[in-house]
Amino acid sequence: MPFAEATMLHAGERPHVPAFRMEDRTFTFRELAAEAKRILYAIEREAPTSRSVLSGRARLIALEVGNHPLFPAAVIAATAGGNCAAIIDPHLPEAARRRMKEQLRPDIVISAEGDSLRLDVLATGQGHLVDGSFDSAPLLPIGNGAEPFLIVSTSGTTGEPKAIIRDRRSWRLSLKIGQGFFGIGPETKTYAPGPLAHGLALYALAESLTAGAEFIGTRHFEARQALTAIQAAQAKRLVLVPTMLRRLCDLSEGYQSSSVEKITVAGAKLTPTDRKAASRAFPTAEVTEYYGASELGFISVSGAMDNHTPTAVGKAFPGVRLAILDDAGNSLPPGETGTIFVESELISDGYIAGADGTGFLRQGARATVGDLGFLDGDGTLHLIGRAGGMVLSGGNNIYPSEVEAAIMAGGCSRAVLVLGLDHPDLGSELAAVIQPNGSGFEREALERHLAAALPRYKHPRKVWLCREMPMTSSGKIAAKELRQWIAEGNRALERLV
Repeated sequence: MPFAEATMLHAGERPHVPAFRMEDRTFTFRELAAEAKRILYAIEREAPTSRSVLSGRARLIALEVGNHPLFPAAVIAATAGGNCAAIIDPHLPEAARRRMKEQLRPDIVISAEGDSLRLDVLATGQGHLVDGSFDSAPLLPIGNGAEPFLIVSTSGTTGEPKAIIRDRRSWRLSLKIGQGFFGIGPETKTYAPGPLAHGLALYALAESLTAGAEFIGTRHFEARQALTAIQAAQAKRLVLVPTMLRRLCDLSEGYQSSSVEKITVAGAKLTPTDRKAASRAFPTAEVTEYYGASELGFISVSGAMDNHTPTAVGKAFPGVRLAILDDAGNSLPPGETGTIFVESELISDGYIAGADGTGFLRQGARATVGDLGFLDGDGTLHLIGRAGGMVLSGGNNIYPSEVEAAIMAGGCSRAVLVLGLDHPDLGSELAAVIQPNGSGFEREALERHLAAALPRYKHPRKVWLCREMPMTSSGKIAAKELRQWIAEGNRALERLV
């Protein structure tokens, strides 16, 4: 069901039922619909001639709002009718956000300003707060299935965000299948503390509003506050990354939630220890984790009775067909590693701007993001390598090449290798080995440079200096040897952080 249609339906049938809650602000479905109409009126009043990357197919509204109480209303308005919303994370460095807007050329940018929203028309340079009265329309307009309606971004192997575009049909189908599979109904009160600009929490919000269920978010995740909120709201479903679940379980001694019935996890694998801890903290909850990609949608899913070995990521999601292909495009038998290809109706339309020539690739009805893995005899998918050497840390996708480029751009390094090291909590932690350019390398200068260049989660947690990098015969940094040096504490490395 379309966002706008679902909102209007629930506003009519269940007007006083809470739809969205964020800390001290709660919106019923009637109030949410009214806020969406108010924002849509402000958008329509400006009505700029479309100049975006969509080339007139839809008015493009960039939402640079983040976890704000008005985010759901803004999404509904920005996707109503023939509009398309581009979600931009306001916590990205300003330079990255500027480049995204230069690539997408949105007609309107909506951002948070205190308790309100600000609307800016880039073509005219004019802007104002979304406030005041409006001519209320009886309905929020509904777009047709073939139209582009949502653009989300994922990091490329070069670190530049790549804009992924979705049409309404694939999103509606995904929500319909997911609602049945995950058992989401009007009573499924969901707590999802992650960033609404990212796929996991954004999709959970869409699931909840479509089903007519209450969604509870937070501006910032803090485990103790989260446990209090879950208990106070009697939340029935949690949607979060493994790191967040571990934080909740670490603080849950003497606390058991009897209200939580479902826990949905994505972004990284749970360990058997994680599952045991979750069963103690949330004894009535069924834990489900899924593996997916913004470009491909759901790929595989696993529950309590499935294979939980370190590489297993479950069996194909309903309606999804998996294939493992070699470099020539031939199917590989069970147990043999190759590129994971997906065939489903949930696949996006691909990249629209900022693509780096890697990542998403179509071959007929199948598509891939370059991840490597194999299928075992019972159809369980095993993930062996992430596309482009991506590091998954605390639920965040990080490409080492982006961090390497940022460090090199600081001008104090001759060579650098960024890699992921195993971490019991984060899955992987980011580490860097730097060959300094001269003897005057300053840790503080590196930290200042990274603070300006990258979001905090992309900063290496461990840094070593290496005066002379080991090299391969082809002149590349010998990554395997450096990993060995780190493991054995080789004196060639000087610990900086």
